[in-house]
Amino acid sequence: MHRLVTADRGDAGRRLDLVLRRHLADVDKATRTRVQTWIETGLVTVNGSTVRRVASRAAVGDLISVQLSERPPRTPMAPEEVALEVLYEDDYLLAVNKPAGVVVHPTFTNPIGTLMNALLGRARAWPARQRPSIVGRLDKLTSGVVIVARSAQAHAKLQRALASTPASTHCEKDYLAIVYGHVKARRGAIDFRLGHDQQDRRRIVASTTVGAASLTRFERVAQVSAPRVGLSLLRCRLVTGRRHQIRVHLAARGWPIVGDPAYGEAAWSRIADVELAAALRAFPRQALHARRVSFIHPETRGRVSVEAPLPRDFEDLLVVTGLA
Repeated sequence: MHRLVTADRGDAGRRLDLVLRRHLADVDKATRTRVQTWIETGLVTVNGSTVRRVASRAAVGDLISVQLSERPPRTPMAPEEVALEVLYEDDYLLAVNKPAGVVVHPTFTNPIGTLMNALLGRARAWPARQRPSIVGRLDKLTSGVVIVARSAQAHAKLQRALASTPASTHCEKDYLAIVYGHVKARRGAIDFRLGHDQQDRRRIVASTTVGAASLTRFERVAQVSAPRVGLSLLRCRLVTGRRHQIRVHLAARGWPIVGDPAYGEAAWSRIADVELAAALRAFPRQALHARRVSFIHPETRGRVSVEAPLPRDFEDLLVVTGLA
């Protein structure tokens, strides 16, 4: 079902989500969160053009159309014959090494070529009742370990086994990150709260007072002077598992990840070594790698520890920077 709204004087200059909330007051399911989801998933148009930014401002006379649905009808995900680097596999689960640049799940802008498409291709040889489902996700530009359940029952149990909470002592998720900055402490913890940026729901912001409690532990593995800036290699462990947690936590501490397009900065421009600065500038993605996942197997009760080898681009950057 669609609704067509015409923005009036009371809507002039107001955020799109607030405008829709006002005009859809008679629709029980039109909560602010759900309206924001409709916008972000492309179900809202303004004057005939799709608008995905929640904070877009309305003008008097704008014709706003909204599809009153959680999401557009799904099309079946297509299995694809794509090679996967399988790090571990049994009858219950598998772990794969996701390359940087690969999207985990199909989206409107990436309907094919995703990790899930490749897993569905592999699952053609599985028993009839088994179907892959991913437990936890990595950002498109992050490489490393991804855990995959082979059935719905396995997925539910693995979610519990891999839960990231301060009270959990059985699950360990370790990442390697190359960051700008001199990290003086050999190890420590970052506990900024994390929440959505009210101006751009795709971004996460750190705060000392607002947002979900979050905790990242870190250990300095290596560092080099890289005059005027500094570079460090950090091992980070997720104690909680929030969206973009490591990227935002490190940036908030003043140690942005090299190449991070959302939370990083062009610190390479202040590095005196011209060749090193050029190499850092050319690095095409955030230098973040999900190195290791360790947990108690939900069925066998034995410990499973999976480690993903460093990708070539990450290794090369370590060598160029002197952090290797």
